[in-house]
Amino acid sequence: MSLYTMDEITLFKLAAEIEATPPRPHHSVLLEISQRIRPGCSFRYALNRGGWYRPGGVLASDGERIASHLESWAKAELESCGGEMDELVERYADSGLLVTRHSGRTHYLVASYGLAPTDFLQLEVEELQEVLDRKLIDVERPPHDWQELTEPLMPDVIEAQPVGAPHYRFRRLLDMRQILARVASNDGHTAGLTRLFAEWQLSSAAARGHLSDHWIVALREHLDRYRNPVLTASLISRHARALKPFHWNVELSGVEMSAQLQAFDRAAGYPSAWYFHLVAGSITPAKIAYSVARDLEAGFSYLPETEVALIKAWVASPYSV
Repeated sequence: MSLYTMDEITLFKLAAEIEATPPRPHHSVLLEISQRIRPGCSFRYALNRGGWYRPGGVLASDGERIASHLESWAKAELESCGGEMDELVERYADSGLLVTRHSGRTHYLVASYGLAPTDFLQLEVEELQEVLDRKLIDVERPPHDWQELTEPLMPDVIEAQPVGAPHYRFRRLLDMRQILARVASNDGHTAGLTRLFAEWQLSSAAARGHLSDHWIVALREHLDRYRNPVLTASLISRHARALKPFHWNVELSGVEMSAQLQAFDRAAGYPSAWYFHLVAGSITPAKIAYSVARDLEAGFSYLPETEVALIKAWVASPYSV
């Protein structure tokens, strides 16, 4: 089931324009393209997530391209050897063939169009670069089957030299109001998301900006045991890299606790940030919440009423997303 939320012609044109654009520092052209997606919606660069890769192709030792897709090539070659891996290994053991991978990171751009936490568009664009990965055949540990040929556990790695220029690849454009309505029909995990959005709307954070100013939504689609598509979502902080863990000990309370909560919110850039990182992240530990609750019972009043309500409800019924 497609996650796209625009008509196919518009998506095709958008993808073509993005993919024809070479990546530049600060992604200025990508931002310029995004401003034309919907009148009145101003996209902002949110963050990027990297460290992932996709399988690449096969190159000769002199750089000549043998195949663009390793798996398709390997399947065809194995079939030409009558399914005998030993014959394939013998054929290519001294060939010097190299395997590449596509190193990638995903850029997220967001644009709010309403006051509700889910009222925003999220544009996701991958930046890919093909680099050298490994030797096709490790003569010391030759593959015994197709899986070991295409995804060896102990590959004979080589220096990851670029073999192509970086390029953009359109991934998807999402309207979160529609997407998260779909997610809400899935499993118990989504009940927490629904609760978080309701709490955001009533919190001090909502008065200082939109949820998309501080979070993006990471989506994952998989098949359940009946082969039905299931969509799940989680929140990713736009500020997590700049936030530091709490300095907590069992004696922390009162003025010291208040100072830590305020410092965290200042670093995150919005009030109640410490609470939403309790629910949607791992930076605020649960013991902070329970210590704050004990302070409230002891008569401390360093929190606004909106946060008092949040923490009391959480302690009565803890949850995370």
